[in-house]
Amino acid sequence: MEHAAAHRKTDGKPKGTLYVVATPIGNLRDISLRALDVLKQVAVVAAEDTRVTAKLLNHYGIGAKLTALHEHNEKRAVLALLEQGDSVALVSDAGTPGISDPGAQLTAAARAVGYTVTPVPGASAVVAALSAAGIAVSHFLFYGFLPARAAERRRELARLAAYPFTLVFFEAPHRVADSVADMRAALGAARRIVIARELTKLFETIHACPLAEAVDWLNADDHRRKGEFVLIVEGAFPGAADGAEAQRALEVLLAELPLKQAVALATRITGAKRNELYQLALKIKGEQQAASGEQ
Repeated sequence: MEHAAAHRKTDGKPKGTLYVVATPIGNLRDISLRALDVLKQVAVVAAEDTRVTAKLLNHYGIGAKLTALHEHNEKRAVLALLEQGDSVALVSDAGTPGISDPGAQLTAAARAVGYTVTPVPGASAVVAALSAAGIAVSHFLFYGFLPARAAERRRELARLAAYPFTLVFFEAPHRVADSVADMRAALGAARRIVIARELTKLFETIHACPLAEAVDWLNADDHRRKGEFVLIVEGAFPGAADGAEAQRALEVLLAELPLKQAVALATRITGAKRNELYQLALKIKGEQQAASGEQ
């Protein structure tokens, strides 16, 4: 295996290598041959949760020693191993370490001391979801998890509303419906969202729809709110006002004008795409009628 047994030397002392190893996000076969080689040959595997990683190692018959990676034991345990010349593999529960997990703290500490840090690339929930989303992603912003508190989450989404980049989020099952509802309010109902859940697993689901329809889709089946989620939302339309402004404009115009006239005027005011505003207007009109008791 390339590099696995190699140790740097500084002042005559051997130095270990920290390998940052991507592991499967669901399907256990989504692991590279190089990652398996590294896991077999390092002295220790530093894991986010040793119980989760043990299942992966047992599946491939790897008897590596495991240690739990916690903030308080990073320097005392992992860095000590590197100092004595042992190499260590850093893994997360799923996917690439250092993405929405504490692994970045260890890699920063190792690099600060002067140890070699070597990435072993592989599975990534973000890239997997983007590859199947059907949304242009020449530029995207990976946010990670939104704040758990509703008020903080809404403030963050309002801050992101004008960004022209595709927006990518992780979300927990018990918050996904609330987060998507807040996205609609902050970003506008016309933007498209791709809801990717349980990627590479038995119940993998990838659903695309306007934000206007996303909450209803999630609530239509309890199973749709279970699992691990990646949410991908279109960025603000180039040259257009943000979706929330478009929605506010339509709400005002629809109260005074017929639907087609309201859409035509909103298009001129906001610069948003007419077809998307038309779909949003239909949704708003339906909600207004429902609220007033009309059929």
